Amino acid sequence: MRQPLIAGNWKMYKTSQEACDYIKALHEISWNEGVDVAIIPPFTCLSVFNNARDWSRLAYGAQNMFWAKEGAFTGEISPLMLLDLGCKYVLIGHSERRQIIKESDSMINNKLKLALETGLIPILCVGETLEERESGNAQEVVGRQIRLGLQGVTPHPEMVIAYEPVWAIGTGVTATASDAQQMIRFIRDIIKEEWSLEKSEQVRILYGGSVKPANIGEIMSQDDIDGALVGGASLDPEVFAAIINF
Repeated sequence: MRQPLIAGNWKMYKTSQEACDYIKALHEISWNEGVDVAIIPPFTCLSVFNNARDWSRLAYGAQNMFWAKEGAFTGEISPLMLLDLGCKYVLIGHSERRQIIKESDSMINNKLKLALETGLIPILCVGETLEERESGNAQEVVGRQIRLGLQGVTPHPEMVIAYEPVWAIGTGVTATASDAQQMIRFIRDIIKEEWSLEKSEQVRILYGGSVKPANIGEIMSQDDIDGALVGGASLDPEVFAAIINF
């Protein structure tokens, strides 16, 4: 039985003080004890989450990391630095980094390997653009991202995958629950091919893309969807709590 995970990706929003206020506000709201909850804030807010570890139930992680433990890589951050700040998770290969920063599948694969090696739980993000979906290439694109991402990666049951169709991120347009289920079932089948049936049934696969309280129930009713990677709706603690309590 896979434990649901609801993770909020703050992207480039919130100051340290705003993060502190948010943690306190969410702490006052009850949520489903059968759900794992995590926030993925900007790097500048990680110390705030670390300082709240003694009393906050929130797990947290980083939005990116470099593929080396240390070195002359100006502007980058090491997985060891993230662990030092108490991070549990790290996003790898988010579509905004693939599309805007031009991260390659090779870079993403190297990050994934090092995250697992150092003890972070990676959330590997995959997804197709609207053009790729309309041309009938969605499964080909997502399948390639999964296979190249997992190349040479030792099977790890704690690893998380997030399917985020690029055309649904921040647009207000959400894939139908059945469309999301179909793609996530396809992803699970690839993991079975690459690893094993047992490992494919252990890996949690999330849906992301304009997730909100109004659609989370239908999304979570699907057999293979184990949670959500939430963007804008995670910025308000009350709205995020409503998603957690699907």
